[in-house]
Amino acid sequence: MMTHYMELLMTNQPWNLIIYMAIPVVMAEALVATEFFKVFLRGSDTGSWGFWNKAIGTVLGFYFLAVFLKLTITVVPGIEWRGAADILAVGSYLSGVIPLFGISLLELGVIGRGKTADEKMKLHFILLTGFLVVAHVAMIFGMVNPVIMGWDPNGMNMGNMKM
Repeated sequence: MMTHYMELLMTNQPWNLIIYMAIPVVMAEALVATEFFKVFLRGSDTGSWGFWNKAIGTVLGFYFLAVFLKLTITVVPGIEWRGAADILAVGSYLSGVIPLFGISLLELGVIGRGKTADEKMKLHFILLTGFLVVAHVAMIFGMVNPVIMGWDPNGMNMGNMKM
């Protein structure tokens, strides 16, 4: 028994794993690394770290928006939920579009126009941290056997709540 999150990653190996996990996670980790260097070098020339931070943040947000749209249009409508773990895993994964696309909008100047550089950096940190939190929640609940959180594969029961 597995959540739809894990099933998505295991299907069509290795492509789904690369498209839905490796690319977003590697890009997010690269974004965190460039963010650290920008902060560490703050007050001096951040050089190419600032460029890469902006480029990765912009691309990652649009990439994840495409992933979000593909999954919400083609996969989510047909899901027969496998209990709370499944809902938490899939919901958390998909909610990552909010902070990631927010970073893209921030980098493009669509949001945060009137903010100082420090305020923009703080917002960037908050959005990036938000993504890291929901991505880890998705990974944790995605690896849970849905049965231990109340899903009954025979009756699709979750306690008293019918799914």
